[in-house]
Amino acid sequence: MVLLNSLSGVLSIVIMIAIGYVLKYKGWFSEESSKLISRLVIIVALPPLMLSTVLTNLSRNEFITMGKGVVVPLLSISICYIISVLLSRMIGINREHRGLFISMFFNSNTIFIGLPVNLSLFGEKSVPFVLLYYIANTTFFWTLGVYYIANTSSKIKKQKLISIQSIKRIMSPPLMGYILALILLLLNIKLPKFIMDTAKYLGNMTTPLSMIFIGICIFSVSIKDVKLTKDMVAIIIGRFIISPLTVFLLSIVIPIPRLMREVFIIQAAMPVMTNTSIIAKAYDADAEYSAVMTVVTTVLSLITVPIYMLLMSSIR
Repeated sequence: MVLLNSLSGVLSIVIMIAIGYVLKYKGWFSEESSKLISRLVIIVALPPLMLSTVLTNLSRNEFITMGKGVVVPLLSISICYIISVLLSRMIGINREHRGLFISMFFNSNTIFIGLPVNLSLFGEKSVPFVLLYYIANTTFFWTLGVYYIANTSSKIKKQKLISIQSIKRIMSPPLMGYILALILLLLNIKLPKFIMDTAKYLGNMTTPLSMIFIGICIFSVSIKDVKLTKDMVAIIIGRFIISPLTVFLLSIVIPIPRLMREVFIIQAAMPVMTNTSIIAKAYDADAEYSAVMTVVTTVLSLITVPIYMLLMSSIR
């Protein structure tokens, strides 16, 4: 039953990704239109989704109790960051790829893929836990992640780890939507029904648009560019073994509710962040290198998610 549920959830995602791939093949999408889809998800769909799901699925007391669980993703990502730095030197990652390697190793795709996957597997009750992991992940990506990517390029002035720009990047529209939802929740403010309905309808665009965007990204990478290298093997191991295993071990030391643990494990086992290639291009780093890693890990996640669902069901 667990296998069927997980396969069903993943299959629906595969179909939506395939639609994006085929439509790109048919010439429906240009580079500008794919950027538009990305902006629609991040700016238009995700903030109201945060508002709708938090206010619908959480109570004030539940959030106060749940908030302590953010320690697990914060610690797990910190541990994976340390491992990535050490491993990049141990296996001799090229200097021009080292920053990208480190960022891709310890950051996961918690929104574009993580959110739809968890919604498919666990339903809307998983969203608050998805957002907890998202807070930790996005903070690390827009500080340490961007710092390492930016300093990979020899053509760009060295970046500061903490700056006004990094703070602005962390305060993204989805996170602002989440913060607003939490303020309303803690103050026990009820929004009018028409606002909640609007937020729900807009939020419902998140999953299909995200998956279509991933399909476009997959089409954009040529199969001849995909070569098995030590970098790729290390990132695959980091994303699909080390990261979720770290969460699992920490959840033993720091007891958390079962659903929270399972959502965190799935989030930790997500592929490389889609934003990595966008940031790499912006900072004149090797965007093709990160795009290949993003596509390979995204495709592999369609296999690993059902495996993790089976493993988690066996230890319940």
